[in-house]
Amino acid sequence: MADRDPVPLPAEVRAKLAELELELSEGDITQKGYEKKRSKLIGAYFPQTPGMDPSMGQERRTPVTPSSSSRYNRRRSSGSRDERYRSDVHTEAVQAALAKHKERKMAVPMPSKRRSLVVQTSMDAYTPPDTSSGSEGEGQGDGDEDVGDEEDGGGGGGTSSSREGSISMEHWISRAVHSSTTTSSTASSSSSTRSGGSGAAAGRLADVLAQHVHISAQQHLRHHRHHHRHKTENHSAPPDVTGYTNNTANTAADGIQVERAPPGGGGSAAQRQTPKYGNAELMETGDGVPVSSRVSAKIQQLVNTLKRPKRPPLREFFVDDFEELLEVQQPDPNLPKAEGAQMAAMHGEQLGVVTNWPPSLEAALQRWGAISPKAPCLTTMDTNGKPLYVLTYGKLWSRSVKVAYNLLHKLGTKQEPLVRPGDRVALVFPNNDPGAFMTAFYGCLLAEVVPVPIEVPLTRKDAGSQQIGFLLGSCGVTVALTSDACHKGLPKTPTGEIPQFKGWPKVLWFVPESKHLSKPPRDWFPQIKDANQDTAYIEYKTCKDGGVLGVTVTRTAMLTHCQALTQSCSYTEAETIVNVLDFKKDVGLWHAVLTSVMNMMHVISIPYALMKVNPLSWIQKVCQFKAKVACVKSRDMHWALVAHRDQRDVNLSSLRMLVVADGSNPWSISSCDAFLNVFQTKGLRPEVVCPCASSPEALTVAIRRPLEEGATPPSRGVLSMPGLSHGVIRVDSEEKLSVLTLQDVGSVMPGALMCVVKVEGVPQLCKTDEIGEMCVCTVATGTSYYGLAGMTKNTFEVFPVSNNGTPISEFPFTRTGLLGFIGPAGLIFVAGKMDGLMVVGGRRHNADDIVATALAVEPMKFVYRGRIAVFSITVLHDERIVVVAEQRPDSTEEDSFQWMSRVLQAIDSIHQVGVYCLALVPSNTLPKTPLGGIHLSEAKQLFLEGALHPCNVLMCPHTCVTNLPKPRQKQPEIGPASVMVGNLVSGKRIAQASGRDLGQIEDNDQARKFLFLSEVLQWRAQTTPDHILYTLLNSRGAIASSLTCVQLHKRAEKIAAVLSERGHLQDGDHVALVYPPGIDLIAAFYGCLYAGCVPITVRPPHPQNIATTLPTVKMIVEVSRSVCVMTTQLICKLLRSKEALAAVDIRTWPPVIDTDDLPKKKPPLLYKPSNPDTLAYLDFSVSTTGMLAGVKMSHTATSAFCRSIKLQCELYPSREVAICLDPYCGLGFVLWCLCSVYSGHQSILIPPSELEVNPALWLSAVSQYKVRDTFCSYSVMELCTKGLGLQTDSLKSRGVDLSRVRTCVVVAEERPRIALTQSFSKLFKDLGLHPRAVSTSFGCRVNLAICLQGTSGPDPTTVFVDMRALRHDRVRLVERGSPHSLPLMESGKILPGVRIIIANPETKGPMGESHLGEIWVHSGHNASGYFTVYGDEVLQSDHFSSRLSFGDTQTVWARTGYLGFLRRTELTDASGERHDALYVVGALEEAMELRGMRYHPIDIETSVIRTHKSITECAVFTWTNLLVVVVELDGSEHEALDLVPLVTNVVLEEHYLIVGVVVVVDIGIIPINSRGEKQRMHLRDGFLADQLDPIYVAYNM
Repeated sequence: MADRDPVPLPAEVRAKLAELELELSEGDITQKGYEKKRSKLIGAYFPQTPGMDPSMGQERRTPVTPSSSSRYNRRRSSGSRDERYRSDVHTEAVQAALAKHKERKMAVPMPSKRRSLVVQTSMDAYTPPDTSSGSEGEGQGDGDEDVGDEEDGGGGGGTSSSREGSISMEHWISRAVHSSTTTSSTASSSSSTRSGGSGAAAGRLADVLAQHVHISAQQHLRHHRHHHRHKTENHSAPPDVTGYTNNTANTAADGIQVERAPPGGGGSAAQRQTPKYGNAELMETGDGVPVSSRVSAKIQQLVNTLKRPKRPPLREFFVDDFEELLEVQQPDPNLPKAEGAQMAAMHGEQLGVVTNWPPSLEAALQRWGAISPKAPCLTTMDTNGKPLYVLTYGKLWSRSVKVAYNLLHKLGTKQEPLVRPGDRVALVFPNNDPGAFMTAFYGCLLAEVVPVPIEVPLTRKDAGSQQIGFLLGSCGVTVALTSDACHKGLPKTPTGEIPQFKGWPKVLWFVPESKHLSKPPRDWFPQIKDANQDTAYIEYKTCKDGGVLGVTVTRTAMLTHCQALTQSCSYTEAETIVNVLDFKKDVGLWHAVLTSVMNMMHVISIPYALMKVNPLSWIQKVCQFKAKVACVKSRDMHWALVAHRDQRDVNLSSLRMLVVADGSNPWSISSCDAFLNVFQTKGLRPEVVCPCASSPEALTVAIRRPLEEGATPPSRGVLSMPGLSHGVIRVDSEEKLSVLTLQDVGSVMPGALMCVVKVEGVPQLCKTDEIGEMCVCTVATGTSYYGLAGMTKNTFEVFPVSNNGTPISEFPFTRTGLLGFIGPAGLIFVAGKMDGLMVVGGRRHNADDIVATALAVEPMKFVYRGRIAVFSITVLHDERIVVVAEQRPDSTEEDSFQWMSRVLQAIDSIHQVGVYCLALVPSNTLPKTPLGGIHLSEAKQLFLEGALHPCNVLMCPHTCVTNLPKPRQKQPEIGPASVMVGNLVSGKRIAQASGRDLGQIEDNDQARKFLFLSEVLQWRAQTTPDHILYTLLNSRGAIASSLTCVQLHKRAEKIAAVLSERGHLQDGDHVALVYPPGIDLIAAFYGCLYAGCVPITVRPPHPQNIATTLPTVKMIVEVSRSVCVMTTQLICKLLRSKEALAAVDIRTWPPVIDTDDLPKKKPPLLYKPSNPDTLAYLDFSVSTTGMLAGVKMSHTATSAFCRSIKLQCELYPSREVAICLDPYCGLGFVLWCLCSVYSGHQSILIPPSELEVNPALWLSAVSQYKVRDTFCSYSVMELCTKGLGLQTDSLKSRGVDLSRVRTCVVVAEERPRIALTQSFSKLFKDLGLHPRAVSTSFGCRVNLAICLQGTSGPDPTTVFVDMRALRHDRVRLVERGSPHSLPLMESGKILPGVRIIIANPETKGPMGESHLGEIWVHSGHNASGYFTVYGDEVLQSDHFSSRLSFGDTQTVWARTGYLGFLRRTELTDASGERHDALYVVGALEEAMELRGMRYHPIDIETSVIRTHKSITECAVFTWTNLLVVVVELDGSEHEALDLVPLVTNVVLEEHYLIVGVVVVVDIGIIPINSRGEKQRMHLRDGFLADQLDPIYVAYNM
């Protein structure tokens, strides 16, 4: 490390500097004392630059305030971080990369959060340092960052500060570019900046400042920037990044103070300019609407960000299925390719057989137990570092024999022993009891039982414990051995039994401790055999996907491996070895349990718990026992550095070998270097550090041998990362930014043969300059994955081939799972692990490298103890990188957002790869492995399930996803002739269909003689006066009121009298009827007809929600030009209440007449309309886009409508129909008020609002009245499905029987909700409901009912169409369940007298059957036009009287505004013709044009709702080409951020769209109208006006 410093400092000076740093950070010396001592120490090495303030040359440090250090109960140095990943070169590279970014300034909109989400629990308790295992991407910087540095940018030339010695050497990153190059902040960010390093950094700093503070170029100022650490309260609402006014502290302290004002200059040259975003100026949005809200400002910012040029466009495509073209990365001819010769396999040295090597490990144990029973085998430490017990070889032998005897003879019965030789048993021992483990392990070996060592399951739901259970199950384990203490600590049921852990087989827990065991009889001895091919033990291995495999190791392999280690490490008898590693598996097991016994060595075992309390313990034990060998991981070296105080008595000269178990992690080199730097003064020799590489399958792959004194230290490989990503080895490129420095892990093991093969495909040998997977051929490897023959073959039985395809050896090789190459002199270099490999866009990246880069970005400030998980997920046919980091408990929103933006830039610059998702989680919340590392697969699983609960998320799909299909180019319009010919040639019919012809139907319809409904009623009152037409039910199911023909007629007469007397109304006046659903409404309607007025039914205001419902009532009354309002007394009071006054101006209401007590007088004479084409009534409704539209219904249309329904549903006076609908508009109104009068059947009326009180009301009524036909709405169906889901049995017992139902029609104006109708059918099948009975109708504004499932005719059909073809307006039928299939249900049968054609909405030409187009309708009951105040004639004629541009140009059609298609089915209809089915896909005005394709919101919403159980509802809309997804969260607010990646993934995967904004809101925020349809445009307006109070808004980059 020294060689990279500007001036090398001797090691002792470094050590002293480190101590100084520490004293200062612990508050042992003052700032002044520190600076004095420091300048004295380094004065000799750093000549002062003339004209420079001496104090400026140094880093100044403010002492730590006692309050901040008292939070921690252990003394630690100030700036440690995960040393395993710390590399100076890399840190500099990251800074330089970030500096490069400062030209391209990026405005990233910061996510908005609800206040309750921002408050984070502070961590009062200090958590001990974490450990990490191998490459699982965890680490432990446990920094105490309360040291606020003031930093001075030095002058142009001189070096402004040395890199300080030892570990603090460069742990502050030069954060010159710190001032938020990523958010749109000005220089007001309030965070402490640390800069270590040369004048260049200071110069850079000046540049950045100049860029932020607009200083003219001529004034060369030296900026002196003070940063004060502001302890802003964490609980305040997050700052709004869009308009960055300084909201942290006083401007002066935070801003920039210019030391010398320019000559002649007045005050401060640095004028602050704050961009005014949403704060002050109005901003034009994409629709040209000025909006002054924060949301739209952020969206604008996002849009601007996305306008930045993307990566270069890609050329080629691969075809996904047959038509969707997904771009695929084509190899660039200029990419680096391997050019070397084919490599040769490397042989290790001969495995020399020493005569006294034992024939097996049990034989060795027997020998040492007999010859030197008093020799110490194992010394265990307690948590205070005192020896707990010493196990001698004699004791180990006798106890193991006892365990072996008890295993074989004392479990089960004599006839049926539980354990036989060859059976597998689990060893469950805690980390602090190696003695019990060793005894049990050797006991198993002696009994010829196969031990499977696993971790102690702490809870039933431990991370990964379930998979371990599967392994035990597949190994057939029935017995688990454990220690006494551990047995007591296992979770127990109330009866004291140990519960069965999740996924585990049933096991018998057995404690093999001497006091519990019976003595073997005198004549019993274990058989000691020579090592053979039987399995000795099974080591578990966790895969990348979280699955656990068992690697079987035979007795020969175990013995040979011990011999190879003995030879490589030159172990001798009675040597002392200190082990910090996990002794249950891997390097810890091989050295400290197996090889140690073979050589009668003495193992000093340091438990993890002791390391937590005293990280120096292992070094102290090395000194105390004069140990020759120590086995550690890089984290243990790192901790020792962190805790290193002036240990006077540390002397490491006894060490001849320091085995670094995770030497195969490329980033372990920095720990080795730093450790050597500090401890060289304490007698540690450089040649002692011996990194090794290992894997569960291949055991030890390579280990560096201890060198002789004075031999040249091994060289390093400095490789270019872009080269590595293409799989080639290139020595450091020119720019020196993205490099990986590797240390060798020694040479091939004795007796082994090693080669490197290509990662994918056939195991072909690599070239010499190519990275591949290492394979070894030796006896000393695992032999199989237990019980998995296929995987075993691919891993343990590999035959590498040379270029010409011939195998290089007749013996099989084992894949090690390590990536690397064999360097000069046969040294082995490991660049990463297969498990950490992520292939993005054809390039390979290693998770460890990305962790290292992320940690080099302001690590000490932000990531909690260096805990970062990096993994890839597959989205849209490529891997995408996800980075999850634990953030410090005290970090603010701003810190985290800034850190995230910089990490994205750093990874982009250094690895040239985009991060798809960057998530921050609170400290200590990532799932841990038993030794405290990060459980990677579990973290990934949680991420994918939406159970990670991050506190911050930044998604960058726009930058990462470059393989989207090409946007569709609209083709130039084709002429009419070509369309006709094209359809003819392809055999496609022009899509048109019609219902039965009304003219030809012979029926004895008495009502046909009357032109007007009022006449029909009078006729019925005379001919069948006592026939009941209407029955209204209350919530208990009892009859609230009923009307016979004559009662209705009489009430209507009275109302007509009131209208003419009180209202003085003339013919044709409009009257608003504001009634609750019921009989009054019907009477009032016919009263209006009798008086010659035009009724308009209006939904009454909701008493609990007057503020939002009353304005709609007022609007309809005004727009319909009603001259009077009729209502009940109750609503009359409501309209005049105080609440109403607050909502609308009640003085402007027209006269309000209440009809509760009617005078007993008849009108002089009933009005008889003369012209059937005059208005009968107006139908007002709010469309899904939030438009209020009234349509005019003439008398002719109304009668035709009633007749059509009568014929379709076969309605006669003897029939009963149950109606559970809102009676205010559309088909609901017609069925409620008109049909009974026309057809004479009895209508049982069930107001939907009553179902909220009693969900079973509707179905019970249907059953009770033996109804055959019933009508409901989707909201009613949903209420029943949700409310009665669990009550079908109790309904059945109450006698509810739905078997008589012939048709149950959902009245709707949308695509049939097939999932809802299907679940309804399935749910109530038990009550006798026939699945074929459930169907839907379809109506719209221009024609209130186009289709309606009748009684006769074929059942509704369902087809599956390809969703991708649909986006191109094409209809392609696919099989059920095929990818991208969308089920569509026919919307009922076309009504009699209705003709339909499918037309192109743009060109108005007729379309073929295979095309999606607009549904046009021609029918006697079309509405005759919109009723508007404005008389918008263009819209009127376009919607109600359109003609085709070619073909049949004579017929006048009404345009429904809905897209759909027709299909001729195989079924026949009543007249014997083939039946034409109409499928409605969605409303034209709701459809979204994105990437040139047509998307229907409901499809995207369906996908989104499926992604997570907490999403109850979803709505999507577009805003300035961005897709905005709003989801309602049913769960705690902390789940809100989990939804962001899930929503983004599913929309990409299924719809090839990138979500721009994800908004998470509370339940009930998405507005829904009375028909149960989402009001997406209302929602959009609410979102842009900032009225949704969202829990979280994420702006995807």
